[in-house]
Amino acid sequence: MAWENFGSACVIEQRAGVDQSGAIVAWECENWVASRGGRPGYDTPGNVITGLLLGYAPEATRPRAAAEPTGELRNRDNAVPSYVAGCMSGKCGGAGTVRSERVLSHGVVSPFFTGPLRSPLRIQNTFAHECFMDELSASAKADPVVFRLKHLRDARLIDVVKAAADAAQWESNRSPQSNRARIGMVTGRGIACVAYEGNNGYAALVAEVSVDMASGRVQPKKFFVALDCGPISNPDGLRNQTEGGILQGMSRALVETVTWDDKRVTSNDWETYPSFYLDLGFELPTIDIRLINRPDVPATGAGETAITLVPAAMGNAIFNATGVRLREVPFTSERVRAALTAL
Repeated sequence: MAWENFGSACVIEQRAGVDQSGAIVAWECENWVASRGGRPGYDTPGNVITGLLLGYAPEATRPRAAAEPTGELRNRDNAVPSYVAGCMSGKCGGAGTVRSERVLSHGVVSPFFTGPLRSPLRIQNTFAHECFMDELSASAKADPVVFRLKHLRDARLIDVVKAAADAAQWESNRSPQSNRARIGMVTGRGIACVAYEGNNGYAALVAEVSVDMASGRVQPKKFFVALDCGPISNPDGLRNQTEGGILQGMSRALVETVTWDDKRVTSNDWETYPSFYLDLGFELPTIDIRLINRPDVPATGAGETAITLVPAAMGNAIFNATGVRLREVPFTSERVRAALTAL
């Protein structure tokens, strides 16, 4: 695995303004994405390391100045938050209501080859958007579900948020819990939602986790997910995809990470690359899936919608349980314990 294309590293900055009524009046998002290579093809064999070893070069990164967007919004990597209007050339194609908006993306050259790890860039951007939205709701002293619905205008995204909250029997709350314990085990809930790629599937996820305040260990307990991918032809297959996505997202949110020293990548096999897939003693969470069947609309994707939400929903649940806001994935025990100590 030292010779794989890895998922892109990202740094994402968010700023927003909230008025006295608790409404978001402006949102700015800026991200930096490290990449090299990407998907291989008959005309881009150098995008993977094996092609490079044969003498082909990866696609070049060509610097250019930022420009005003034209045409209509195509939110392919979910760089645009779901809560902005997404206005371009006089047409608003976003899922939200915030009209004072700015999104700026930077591509930088990565020292590692990168490629389309499941939900490429969508999972990173959604983690930033949905955790920031949770921070805004806490700042406004609002319930996270109510606050999200207040700033959404896409009916299908609204429906999955309501369905996931209903499945979880969501009780109105304001994060973090005011009566949280300082020792022992604490439990919290968090929610996240996404209009995947703008219009290629809609999902919302409620995560329930427990946190050991001494060790920093996070244990996912329950997931409640609502999914809308248009007409459903194979409910069992869709449930299997959704369960697999949530479990893979859980593993990536808690332990999966690339490591290296000053000479080489050190996470180069299944023994040195941490993953819950090989830990047969790990306690699996329960997963409650609600499918919304819409036979009168075109079919959309379903393989990456659920995984996209897992780190954000879990991060929000950890904040609800402990008051600690984690802004870096994975949520290892060491990282959680350090954040708790600094609280």
